[in-house]
Amino acid sequence: MHIQDSHWPSAVAPAGAAGDGRGDGARTAPLRVDAQRNLEHVLRAAREVFGELGYGAPMEDVARRARVGVGTVYRRFPSKDVLVRRIAEEETARLTDQARAALGQEHEPWSALSRFLRTSVASGAGRLLPPQVLRVGVVEEDSEEDAERSDAVPAEEARVPQQRPQPAAELRLVGQRAAAVLDDAGAETLLEVVGQLVERARTAGELRSDVTVSDVLLVIATAAPSLPDPAQQAAASSRLLDILLEGLRSRPA
Repeated sequence: MHIQDSHWPSAVAPAGAAGDGRGDGARTAPLRVDAQRNLEHVLRAAREVFGELGYGAPMEDVARRARVGVGTVYRRFPSKDVLVRRIAEEETARLTDQARAALGQEHEPWSALSRFLRTSVASGAGRLLPPQVLRVGVVEEDSEEDAERSDAVPAEEARVPQQRPQPAAELRLVGQRAAAVLDDAGAETLLEVVGQLVERARTAGELRSDVTVSDVLLVIATAAPSLPDPAQQAAASSRLLDILLEGLRSRPA
């Protein structure tokens, strides 16, 4: 999987602002149908191209996959940033729906978490999450401070594990980054719902205590490799996810 970081502007073109490429003020019904069909082709192509090549893929690749002119793509999406934001928000919403379904339909905490992971990996949504959502920011930010603190305490105290961030603080820190990237509440909602899955599994003693929400999202991204053959991709994803799930589970002392 290749995910390239990107700085997206906060301004997004309002829905319906871009035309269908005809340039007419008055459009007939067949033209609206053509415009809608082109939009669907572009969005499908963008999901495929960005999923395979990352968000750094050029708009020309999207147009080629959609079998439309690159001008048609730009008439719908004035900049690549607008198209990237649209795809990322759609995939984030899809993951949120999958997490809610797992919460509502699975009574066992581990079954709920594993169902969410399996459904999300199978959908391929992990390949299209914004890079900033996948950053494990809480642990990385604290690592240098913890190292300096360990130099100033006796060896006996240094061997005591540092208390991990509480779930609410973890979600707040990572959620603020993600919401800033997407400029809406979608990413924060995703992190909150996944956080409920994570906390339930932790409380039940079925999930390792050091696993974070970011870790779970990284599993979704990592277990969704892009392979040219669909059957090979499905088999590889299933096998890799089985291994990663074993790594997430807590083990008796």
